[in-house]
Amino acid sequence: MTGPERSPSAVAKVRHEVEERGYVLLKTYRPNTSGEEIASALGKVLTLGEGSPVHQLRPTPKDQTTPNTYSGIYGLDVFPFHTDMAHWRHPPRYIMLRCLVGFEEVPTLLADGAEIVREADDNVLARALVQPRRPVKGRLPLLRIFQPSEGFGLIRWDDKFFRPASRAGEHGVERFRAALGTVSKHSIALVERGDTVVIDNWRMLHARSPVPPACEGRILERAYLEQLH
Repeated sequence: MTGPERSPSAVAKVRHEVEERGYVLLKTYRPNTSGEEIASALGKVLTLGEGSPVHQLRPTPKDQTTPNTYSGIYGLDVFPFHTDMAHWRHPPRYIMLRCLVGFEEVPTLLADGAEIVREADDNVLARALVQPRRPVKGRLPLLRIFQPSEGFGLIRWDDKFFRPASRAGEHGVERFRAALGTVSKHSIALVERGDTVVIDNWRMLHARSPVPPACEGRILERAYLEQLH
């Protein structure tokens, strides 16, 4: 869809589309407006630590960034499908990605977790316990791959940063991987300045395609939202 205006009814349409299919793409949405203002117009912004809640994402080779991060592990290669902050007990609900410098050759890929849950069996995934590979605030909490609730629920998936914590967890991880390999994928290229995608992080998995040498100048802004207006 094209970018909404600033009216409450237009922003409500954004929320409705995200509720319906898990994400919405806003083409060249207010390209001269700051990412902070856009994020605040769309929803309640989540601040993580000090500084701006909007962070710039740039492709970075493995040897030029922090280990134990996606850039440190994968560099300019493909980022696998995951949900952000999957090792948190309460991950951010929505992700805003906004283009500053984009390339058609480096799309964001999306997979619908609702399809994965249906394919893999929601009961199996709801019993599947996992835990982070590294402590979170000194602890290794037990988490479920799928937490059902009224409407849908919460999916968490990060094959790199958590591991099964039970036999049911091992079975659930296997079923989830298999289902992820079969469901349809959506390719969203943020190319023009202002192109913005809002993703339901409790439902949709996202990934990044490999970054060719000519596209290393890609710059996206990212913000997390607790809720949409």
